[in-house]
Amino acid sequence: MSLFTRSRRTPLSDVDVVLADLDGVVYAGAGAIPYAIDSLKQVEATRRLGYITNNASRTDASVAAHLSELGLTVAPDEVVTSPQAAMRLVSGLIPAGSTILVVGGEGLVHEVRKAGFEVTRSADDAPAAVVQGFAPEVGWSDLAEAAFALKVPENEGGIPWIATNTDWTIPQSRGVAPGNGTLVSAVHTAIGRLATVAGKPETPIFEEAVARFGAKHPLFIGDRLDTDIAGASRAGIESALVLTGIDRPKHVLAAAEGQRPTYILGDLRELHEPYPEVKVTGDTVTVRDAAVRVDGVDVTILREGDRPIDLVRAGAEAIWRTGRQIFGFRVPERLYADPFHRP
Repeated sequence: MSLFTRSRRTPLSDVDVVLADLDGVVYAGAGAIPYAIDSLKQVEATRRLGYITNNASRTDASVAAHLSELGLTVAPDEVVTSPQAAMRLVSGLIPAGSTILVVGGEGLVHEVRKAGFEVTRSADDAPAAVVQGFAPEVGWSDLAEAAFALKVPENEGGIPWIATNTDWTIPQSRGVAPGNGTLVSAVHTAIGRLATVAGKPETPIFEEAVARFGAKHPLFIGDRLDTDIAGASRAGIESALVLTGIDRPKHVLAAAEGQRPTYILGDLRELHEPYPEVKVTGDTVTVRDAAVRVDGVDVTILREGDRPIDLVRAGAEAIWRTGRQIFGFRVPERLYADPFHRP
């Protein structure tokens, strides 16, 4: 069955809780993404709205305050962070009250202490675990201390290493910057170990959110296929990819199975619009006035239609239905043109 068979139904139909990523969905840096706030205020008026973030640099209270400044109504317990998911994991691995070497910022330190652990920044303090999360101030010396603490492999008696997330990049107001995955990779390169990941695309952070909000039919909104959409898929949650952050139309066309969203949105206004029906006739896929055909190795645009997002939807469905990877096709550049807002 096509992912896009619903007709005249919005992505919010039958949804009781909306869970939204932050960076690239609600804001980029300090500023709101166009149309995001008004669209989410409409959601607030009709159903529960929560936020899930892999960014470990801030506390849930500071995130809630930022969102409130942008015009939303958000309490701290409506923000689910990757440090909170990391504490769920680490609490089952080391004794209560142990010392943890923290690589990260205020958001991570806050959650470590709230969970009853001691914080250190030095491997010389014999930490029971290393927990690593993103913060702009993380530098070489922080990564070096993590490497020193993790020099013994875990299967040889070494301590656990938990990463809040492994997002390679993070959207900022000036562009795309290195994320926590880049910093985790630096430690991995030094020691040859892999971290256990608490945040997206792993399921602990989604399980925490579903439990906290009592969600029966949640919808998750994200901007990344490899973390947001893959994580929602693993957790059994329907998802919407919005093209206002990291991943672009070319990434959507190439999305692997397990990273394909239920809905593709140009911006969050489309949450409230009827989602178009996909019509399949032979090798041709039509979405509203846009039509794309796959003929052997050639992907052909038959009609561009009036809305660029419909062309992306038609092209994605046409390619996905073949079960083949995108590098086996000749794809016209027009199909992955990118008129959509991004930071």
